[in-house]
Amino acid sequence: MIKETIQAINSQLPPQTRLVAVSKYHPAEAIMEAYEAGQRIFGESHVQELQRKATELPQDIEWHFIGHLQTNKVKYIAPYVSLIHAVDSERLLAEIDKQASRIGRKIPCLLQLHIAREETKFGFSEDELLALLQGGSHLAYTSVNICGLMCMGSNVDDEEQIATEFARAHSIFLTIKDRYFKHNTDFAECSWGMSDDYPLAIAHGSTLVRIGSKIFGSRL
Repeated sequence: MIKETIQAINSQLPPQTRLVAVSKYHPAEAIMEAYEAGQRIFGESHVQELQRKATELPQDIEWHFIGHLQTNKVKYIAPYVSLIHAVDSERLLAEIDKQASRIGRKIPCLLQLHIAREETKFGFSEDELLALLQGGSHLAYTSVNICGLMCMGSNVDDEEQIATEFARAHSIFLTIKDRYFKHNTDFAECSWGMSDDYPLAIAHGSTLVRIGSKIFGSRL
């Protein structure tokens, strides 16, 4: 079933959009079934789980860290992670840079934009994000590569609200791209959309959709 679902989702995605199969809480056997269907990008949100899976599973898997990341945990995933989706503070960006430099890597990152209406979501407000980039302090971090933005839509059934949030996120992405990353071809990723709202996300510029329950079922 996992194999068929993976193939069905990938067949629906436009060329510019990639699937991140959210494998957190799911066993190696389930990941391998998706892997055998051709899936190579998997999303985890717990440091120890990513560490364990990265050492046990095929080395050509791209591990994306998609959850809230504490600064004191960065060192544990730095050797394995292919993309960190949710950089929600400059302090975290600086720590990723420090740990990446320590092991001779340059780690791709996305800046998390707080676009949803819930107060519980992490991330930069639009004003905070623009202030960070305008100040230019991010340019000092030579072992991180800022590749785009990530956000989460509100956890509501109102598709119009969610579409409005994704449209706003894409507008902010385009503004930031034009002002601060115009000549950086790596700044190209928009990570929004999950199992329930990914078609809306694709319609509003998403290049990475994070889908878990639709593929693997409910969390174990």
